[in-house]
Amino acid sequence: MTAANDSALGLDAVKSPGGRILKFVLYTLLLLVFAGPLLALLVSAFNNVSDPTALSVVPSSPTLDNFGIAFDLGVGMYLLNSFLVVGFGLLLQVVVSVLAGYALARKKFRFMTFVLVAILATLMLPEEILAIPLSLILSDLPVVHLNLIGSLAGMIVPLGAWAFSILVMTEFMKDVPRELEEAARIDGAGDLRIFAQIILPMCKPALGVIGVFGFTMIWDQYLLPLLVSTDASTYTLPLALRTLRIDTNVTPGVIMAASLLALLPSVAAFLFFQRSFVRGLASGALKG
Repeated sequence: MTAANDSALGLDAVKSPGGRILKFVLYTLLLLVFAGPLLALLVSAFNNVSDPTALSVVPSSPTLDNFGIAFDLGVGMYLLNSFLVVGFGLLLQVVVSVLAGYALARKKFRFMTFVLVAILATLMLPEEILAIPLSLILSDLPVVHLNLIGSLAGMIVPLGAWAFSILVMTEFMKDVPRELEEAARIDGAGDLRIFAQIILPMCKPALGVIGVFGFTMIWDQYLLPLLVSTDASTYTLPLALRTLRIDTNVTPGVIMAASLLALLPSVAAFLFFQRSFVRGLASGALKG
């Protein structure tokens, strides 16, 4: 019988000196492959690096000048733009997802299957296919006839409905026992009270899942800011990194410092939603 702590490669069963050396070599190689690029990014951000071929995982000339130069080049403004887009975009996305999930999971209406298929189909379309139609819509928003090109609002509005978040909330809300809803209706509760006091509190793990994935998806957006931005004042950080990279006057150390600033919010978001995220994944695994 295999022990519960055996590795997938079965290396825990190797006890000989040669086997231990082999394990050490394999684990070191795995560490270098997965942690090497991240360590090089971290070290280079604090190193005085002028040659892109001289990136190293060993600190040689530690300095904070890279961050000062990056902020002088406008990284602070780009970082603020990214936070504004991800803050309002994620809030809008969560609101739309929970409301759409509630309607799809707890209500019955005509063409519901068609709506679900249409939402699922949007996950299969590459962003590049939607680029031209999206830019045309944002340049003349239907009904209100607003031009959102060149504004942060143009990056926020399209992020409101994401099929992944809607489907996750729909599946979680389907598993809330109907008996709880029926008992609440007997007590005189309406749809809004049932949604706010019964359905939504039981979907906190799902909120963690869509929070982490939604934050990462919005924060890493490149094509949407590229379509909407008309000048540097509306650049988000991922889009600004391209500008810094093609600037021959910007050293690799400065680019690494800006890249580190772009990485840290995603890590912080995962740590913030970690408990709900893990619970959400565990719940999905148990249901599967």
